[in-house]
Amino acid sequence: MNVDTLVQRLTELNRAYRHGTPLVPDEVYDALVEELRRQAPDHPFLHRVEPEDFRGRRLVRHPQPMLSTEKAYTPGEVARFVERVERAGEEAGVHPVRLRLTPKLDGLAGRDDGEVLATRGDGEMGSDITHVFARGVIPVGGRGLGLGELVLRQSYFAKHLAAYFEHPRNLVVGIASADELNEHAQKALAAGAVLFVPYVTLPAWEGSGAELLERLDAIRQDLARQVDYPLDGFVAEVTDEGVRRILGATSHHYRWQLAIKRKGDTAITSVEAIVWQVGRTGKVTPVLQVAPVSLSGATIRRVSGHNAGFVRKAGLGPGARVVIIRSGEVIPKVEEVIEPAPVLLPTTCPSCHSPLAWENDFLVCEAPHCPAKQAEALSHWFRTIDSAHWFGPKTIARLVEAGYDRVEAVYRLTEADFRALGFGPVQAANLAQALRSSASGGVEDWRFLAALGIEGLGIAESRRLLTHVPWERLFAITEEELQNIPGFGPVTAAAVVAGISRNRDRIRQMLDAGFVLRHTPPPAHQPSALAGKRIVFTGTMESGPRKALEDEARALGAQVGSAVSRSTDYLVVGRDPGSKLAKAQELGVTILTETQYRRLVEERHAATHGR
Repeated sequence: MNVDTLVQRLTELNRAYRHGTPLVPDEVYDALVEELRRQAPDHPFLHRVEPEDFRGRRLVRHPQPMLSTEKAYTPGEVARFVERVERAGEEAGVHPVRLRLTPKLDGLAGRDDGEVLATRGDGEMGSDITHVFARGVIPVGGRGLGLGELVLRQSYFAKHLAAYFEHPRNLVVGIASADELNEHAQKALAAGAVLFVPYVTLPAWEGSGAELLERLDAIRQDLARQVDYPLDGFVAEVTDEGVRRILGATSHHYRWQLAIKRKGDTAITSVEAIVWQVGRTGKVTPVLQVAPVSLSGATIRRVSGHNAGFVRKAGLGPGARVVIIRSGEVIPKVEEVIEPAPVLLPTTCPSCHSPLAWENDFLVCEAPHCPAKQAEALSHWFRTIDSAHWFGPKTIARLVEAGYDRVEAVYRLTEADFRALGFGPVQAANLAQALRSSASGGVEDWRFLAALGIEGLGIAESRRLLTHVPWERLFAITEEELQNIPGFGPVTAAAVVAGISRNRDRIRQMLDAGFVLRHTPPPAHQPSALAGKRIVFTGTMESGPRKALEDEARALGAQVGSAVSRSTDYLVVGRDPGSKLAKAQELGVTILTETQYRRLVEERHAATHGR
């Protein structure tokens, strides 16, 4: 299944799921997502929250984005998350880092601020479904407790509705979206079986990463026994705000949070051959062709070999007997090698036949004009720019073969040029029009930057960079300046500055050709009551993640700290503020509730803008 077909299928499945009529099990949907991630890791579909569709409902902008959650299916993936967290803990001086594990509900996600209940929507804006409370939905713990999910009690579903619905979610989506309720929904509401469950009310386990890894199964079983809601795994998250801040987030998920889901099925098979594929950066990766085996209802013939170092170390040559696992991936992975076999690694690139070099565990083609690298670079551009269709793998391969191997050269092609390359009249016209539209129609500057394929500048990093540095100063940015932006360490900063410099001429050629950029607005820097103030946030905030409030305060000119001292001007407190509140009271620091803080910000903003 190619990338375009995958995205189309995922869009259809997601639409059905959001309407409460899922067409496939969650495992199948997750598998298709992971296959898209394997084929096109920078595709825009993977870097936005899957949208919902509640036509006719008022749209509500979330105070902070409601992001999705990174998923893990195996103990190894959970262990890598713990390692990442511990590294951030060392940087923050926190050891051991405490993790919280809670059940992951399988319902309709939303945010209740006490006045409006809004669905997650596309992460930025959701639909107002506050009317569900009038219909009989019970807010567990009361209103205004922030993020949570609309769910149906699992016991009620099993006893009364399992014969009529595939999943409890079907009913709750109908309660939120339908103008009239059917008999099943009315009875469930009357029985008090439909609830909005804030995440803060869920049972939780807390402990170190080592404890989590050692007792994961037992902890999950204990938490599952304490709830009567449909579950889709468990969520592990860092409790320390300083560590969370260091880990940060992508445009899709917080890096301090992980959804731990069910491990997939396994099977035993044998390796028949290895196919080596060349990626955009020149990394040559192995795909194992295995003896056909049935796994999770599908016949498997191809297995990911990870990288050349793994294949060499594990002995994954033809004849090797392996245990494969299919969890979140359409193409399974090797879980265990039962009988190794000799491996003959390639010494030259399978595309251009240039010598290969080792880069850590990867074999890399360093030839600048490798056709496979050029084709992958063009594919990356068109996938990321997301505004020029018709440029699939076959079209790109023909362009590269004809010598049009750089995006700036492709954008100079006319309809006549495409016809001269052998494209039919209709296709040639479509290709030329697609290029003109994507250039003149305008594209976000961060998407344009990410599409160039500069090391260290994916979609999330490009957006973060251009939020802090205006496009006009892009070529003048220094490594030191870049390191002051969250998420850019010394190594990444050096790579990004060098990459921007190398692409200077390409960028100017594209802009000279008429490419129109929509520039990223900078953070608000209007005169603020917070300017120059030292602020500390503590407790659980209702309007969103604490990090988001801290980022906002910095954008308004405040200095945000992690500990209360005599120099602290304001302590902003949410629920369960802990010892920082007592320290502030002892030192005479001004204490603000979240509502008072928001009023301070908004009143000054309104005064500045004449409202």
